[in-house]
Amino acid sequence: MEQGIENLISARKSLRSNLEKSKALGLSLQKAGPRFAEISQRLPSLEAAVRPIRAQKDALSAVAGHINRAVVPATAVLKVFDAIHGLEKSLSDPQSDLVGYLGVLKRLEEALRFLGENCEMAIQWLADIVEYLEDHRVADGRFISNLKEELSGLRKLQSGDEKARLDGGLLVIALDRLENEFRRLLTENSVPLPMSDPPLPGEQACIAPSPLPVFVIQRLQAILGRLIANNRLENCISIYVEVRSSNVRASLQALNLDYLEISVSEFNDVLSIEGHIAQWGRHLEFAVKHLFEAEYKLCNDVFERLGLDVWMSCFAKIAAQAGILAFLQFGKTVTESKKDPIKLLKLLDIFSSLNKLRLDFNRLFGGTACADIQNLTRDLIKRVIEGACEIFWELLLQVELQRQTPPPSDGSVPKLVIFITEYCNKLLGDDYKQILTQVLVIERSWKHEKFQERLLIDELLNIMKAVELNLETWSKGYQDSVLSYVFLMNNHWHLYKHLKGTKLGTLLGDSWLREHEQYKDYYSAFFLKESWSKLPALLSREGLILFSGGRATARDLVKKRLKAFNEAFDDMYKKQSNWVMLDKDLREKTCQMIIQAIVPVYRSYMQNYGPLVEQDASASKYAKYTVQTLEKMLNSLFHPRPVRHGSFKVRQPSGKFNNSVTDQLPSSPNMK
Repeated sequence: MEQGIENLISARKSLRSNLEKSKALGLSLQKAGPRFAEISQRLPSLEAAVRPIRAQKDALSAVAGHINRAVVPATAVLKVFDAIHGLEKSLSDPQSDLVGYLGVLKRLEEALRFLGENCEMAIQWLADIVEYLEDHRVADGRFISNLKEELSGLRKLQSGDEKARLDGGLLVIALDRLENEFRRLLTENSVPLPMSDPPLPGEQACIAPSPLPVFVIQRLQAILGRLIANNRLENCISIYVEVRSSNVRASLQALNLDYLEISVSEFNDVLSIEGHIAQWGRHLEFAVKHLFEAEYKLCNDVFERLGLDVWMSCFAKIAAQAGILAFLQFGKTVTESKKDPIKLLKLLDIFSSLNKLRLDFNRLFGGTACADIQNLTRDLIKRVIEGACEIFWELLLQVELQRQTPPPSDGSVPKLVIFITEYCNKLLGDDYKQILTQVLVIERSWKHEKFQERLLIDELLNIMKAVELNLETWSKGYQDSVLSYVFLMNNHWHLYKHLKGTKLGTLLGDSWLREHEQYKDYYSAFFLKESWSKLPALLSREGLILFSGGRATARDLVKKRLKAFNEAFDDMYKKQSNWVMLDKDLREKTCQMIIQAIVPVYRSYMQNYGPLVEQDASASKYAKYTVQTLEKMLNSLFHPRPVRHGSFKVRQPSGKFNNSVTDQLPSSPNMK
């Protein structure tokens, strides 16, 4: 009985143990299900992997050689690729260690060059392996297809622009940083140059320092070397031109060059921008001799190793962008303005400025890269010379056309005479004679004609002869002969006084000057004789002595003669009060001459016969003036009235000559 119970207990334990084992086995089978599915999925690839085992022995043995030949270059490529990424940590900041940065960059370039050259060979060997595997069916077709796809990607990476990505873009980033350093060096060391005062006579002009320190130029050249080696020369030139042209513009902007943008329609005549033309010459000289000269030298220093064409092209771009074309355009605008004699002087000023800079222009802008600047300069010079010569050769005609205009109503010196005498003196002066001669010589040479200096002299002499003929014609235009004498006195004296001791006076000669002085005296005598000298006869003493016993009769006679004198005096004074003598010396001398002719006679007459009327109830009617009053009135004659000066028009035979002359040139110091 006990034995049976023990057996049952043992059986129960055995069943329980087996049940637990079954549960554990079920759990294991449950967990193994996904693994079986994974194995099932991997079976095709495993089958492909073991396929070479089933390949023929000679095919398998040949594969080993192909693999060995491909593994060696592929391994070398991978090692270089790893080395390239190792260089990334060595690329320091080019600003703090340019030499070190350039050294690492050069090693990076060499590594990439090796990588590029050997990648192609490694790809070719790998392609041979794939071709062999495919031909001898050593590998699975899907495996072969995957290998071909990978090889196609490698070939694309190796060719064209994608080749630069072999390093993951590291070289591009390194070169960009180097370009930024190139820009920084230029920007931080480019300082606008202020315009300096011209040297005093006898002083040497100061030589401007180099725009950039030597060590900066050396660093720029070192950077250029690496960037050029990587086909980035155009980038360097663009940066250089941008920074340096901006620096030149900053220097010029300080000069307030807004006037360079003026158009022909914005001014009526050259006189309105006369000051700008003077500024233009100084500013152009500063720009050429200092700013562009400095940029020319600097371009040569920085890019000299690349050859003349490169650095001259760089300089040409800087000059064009910095504003040289605006200077030339302003000169062209002046040539397109209305013609007048003042414009001739301004054109000569422009020619003088360009001529002084001729050698500088030829040296700085003489290369083929500066063709646009050369063409604009030649066109400007041509316009200046032709415009100046056209005005000069028309001067005589313009003076002759003025003959048809009426003379001044006040008998003064016509504006034309004042202008022409000063104008011709200017043309003969040290500032313009040589320039005008040079311009006329060039103009004649273009026409294949020889220019003689005598042509200039003869033309000016002909102009003065025309002025004399104008005076003679104008003097005949007065209905009042006395006024014509005043007119001739004024003008002959003006020609004598204001040409004596001048270039034009020397040219005309002493005899010519004396002749005009004598003409002044001649017409002065006629003036006095035909006007004021007639008044003393009205104060005749005839018959007064006979009435010594009859005061009433004598008083009536004195009243009658004083009344006639007063009326004649008032009429003459009123008329001549509107006449003008511009020259102070002539005016004072003429007034004194009149006073001497009138006042002594009047004083004596009033002393002797004045008492006859002074006690009369109507004495003020006859004893109208005191001696002092007469002197004061006569001294007030011929004074010019303050007027606003302007220009006067002339006829236009060609339709081009709009304003012949103006009276806005400065007057002689003796003119009052």
